Amino acid sequence: MINVIKSESIKYRRTFTRQIILFAPLFFIIIALLQKIFMPANYLPPWQLLLCQVYNWWPVIFIPLNIALLAALVAVQEKKAGNYRNLRLHNISPLIIWISKIVLMAYHIMLATFVLIALIIISGFIVARREIPWIKIFAGGFTIWLTSLAVIPLQLWVATWKGTFFSMAVGFAGLISGIIAAPKYYWIYVPWSWATRLMCPIIGVHPNGVPLETSNPLSSPSVIPAGVALAIAALIIFTIITAVWFNRREVR
Repeated sequence: MINVIKSESIKYRRTFTRQIILFAPLFFIIIALLQKIFMPANYLPPWQLLLCQVYNWWPVIFIPLNIALLAALVAVQEKKAGNYRNLRLHNISPLIIWISKIVLMAYHIMLATFVLIALIIISGFIVARREIPWIKIFAGGFTIWLTSLAVIPLQLWVATWKGTFFSMAVGFAGLISGIIAAPKYYWIYVPWSWATRLMCPIIGVHPNGVPLETSNPLSSPSVIPAGVALAIAALIIFTIITAVWFNRREVR
């Protein structure tokens, strides 16, 4: 498995994937800092304002669109590399290949998350200059990453099955549905809403970007363990289902 993952990673060294890891977090930090300029001086404490902006935009936009884009890049790169002919040449199990691609995508999203966290801390030093809320920063970033993993096998399946356009269309539909579902009771049925919903109690931000009052039902932390458990279970289920589909597709 490890050798397959290393082999897969070589394919993406000179692709747009590495640029996404660096420039996507930088984009969201710049947007958040620009928004701060137009906010009233006493609207929110500086750190809270920064976290509300970044950890609202990140799961709402980055997770659905960039995972869709990464999945599309993986599918396109595989076609350029021979469209899975290596399975037949080296007798590699399609299941191993599929799971390796999911692991590699999860790794890239994790790297982007670490870059985002580093940029948040650096930006906070510049605009906040107060005690750093380490727990919120790392809890928010790690939770978004963890709860976004279930989307990866779904998007990879769509990209492999139907191509780039359909993958991006599903990502955009996930963006819209995630925003709509996150504050609703049916958020648990929409994987694209999970990260956004869990930012309500962790960061104190409504899915629409407005800071939450402590009396708001959305700020209840009871959804955190349920959301994390749901995301892990969904990741396993979606991976198994899509891996079986890929295995049947490639052994024909």
